[in-house]
Amino acid sequence: MKEQDLTQGSIFRTLVVFAVPFLIANILQSLYGAVDLFVIGRYCSAKSVAAVSTGTQITQIVTSLITGLTLGSTILIGEYTGSKKMEAVKKTIGTTLSIFTIAAVLISVLMLCFARPLLTLLQTPAESFSLTLEYVSICALGNLFVCGYNAISAILRGYGDSGRPMLFVGIACLINIVLDFVFVKYCRMDVAGTALATILSQAVSMGIAIIWLKRKDFIFDFRPRSFRPDRHIAKRLAVLGIPISFQELMVRISFLYLMAVMNSCGVEAAAVVGIGSKYDVFAMLTATSMANALAAITAQNMGAKKPERARRALWYGLGFALSVSLLFWIWAQANPASMIRAFTEDSAVIAAGIPFFRSCSYDYIMVTIVFCLNGYLNGRQKTLWTMFSCSAGALLLRIPLVWYFGSHFANDLNRLGMIAPTVSGIMAFYTLFYVLFQSKKR
Repeated sequence: MKEQDLTQGSIFRTLVVFAVPFLIANILQSLYGAVDLFVIGRYCSAKSVAAVSTGTQITQIVTSLITGLTLGSTILIGEYTGSKKMEAVKKTIGTTLSIFTIAAVLISVLMLCFARPLLTLLQTPAESFSLTLEYVSICALGNLFVCGYNAISAILRGYGDSGRPMLFVGIACLINIVLDFVFVKYCRMDVAGTALATILSQAVSMGIAIIWLKRKDFIFDFRPRSFRPDRHIAKRLAVLGIPISFQELMVRISFLYLMAVMNSCGVEAAAVVGIGSKYDVFAMLTATSMANALAAITAQNMGAKKPERARRALWYGLGFALSVSLLFWIWAQANPASMIRAFTEDSAVIAAGIPFFRSCSYDYIMVTIVFCLNGYLNGRQKTLWTMFSCSAGALLLRIPLVWYFGSHFANDLNRLGMIAPTVSGIMAFYTLFYVLFQSKKR
């Protein structure tokens, strides 16, 4: 496994070869939460399932903030790699790792301080409140490893290497699965076991990544003197990464509001949204992977002064991602009960989840369009546009719709499920218009 030159050769082949390891890595990374929920659902109570479901929503906010910021590194390193400025690549790597070490500590402190009021704000069911707090608190202690792994992966992808991040996350996933069963099934640690399994597996993965790269003649040597931040590069990383991170935060807040509304409907409804969020992740994995791959490919090609190659990569990537998302939509329409039953045999949860899954699954298609278009725009450093676009979708569309339907149709999960695809459809329309306008203007 080594870095690719994303500015040469067949566009479709380059896209697939670079994106497939991206996809596999994201599938493996998504197994963290899915395995946690699966093991809890098999060996613990419904309140434990609700605790992990709600707690995961909070930890996903942190992960989204981190990945948003690290995507700025991918874009900047991609630009410098495409224009063959290798000394700037080294400085960007050192600056990225230095900043994220500090960020990890700050995020952990904030999570520990505000976990309880945030869970109260989310209207976490009383019977699962203490378990949810325990889960979030333990996960907060592992933020250094979350930051470290994501920063290293973003650096490698910007450099043109999507293979080694896949390997590192594969190791973490395997360790996480083993520890989940050990801690929950055999040690009876309940939700604390799933949280502990997650942070330990991420710690091992980050350690292996650093050791591997040091021994494989990587462009960055990981010596203390190389971690000196560069002020100019730090400013560029902030300009690129903060808008992406902010848009992720706004989107997550809007979904947290949906979780709060569902929590007020009881444990079964909370469990449905938690399980649904796992399928959201898997159904949209191809779109997410393709979006991130497009950001790196577009950045390198813009750096190499090949904008037409970047645009063609967008349409190839969008077509490929849509073909996969469509399969998940068909499954959700044909047999939603089988999707829910994979995580729980609770008949009340299954009955409540069927209408929700049928309606919200339309988002698998709509959000795929949004993700791929945003990935291309991020690679072109149009991160302010994607920030305003996603923030408007979250604050001006999703939250008001959740409030309206939550107030008037609180127990109608079919209507609540239609909110996400409606918002994504509107966002897809105006983002596509913007991309076509930019192409015509250029």
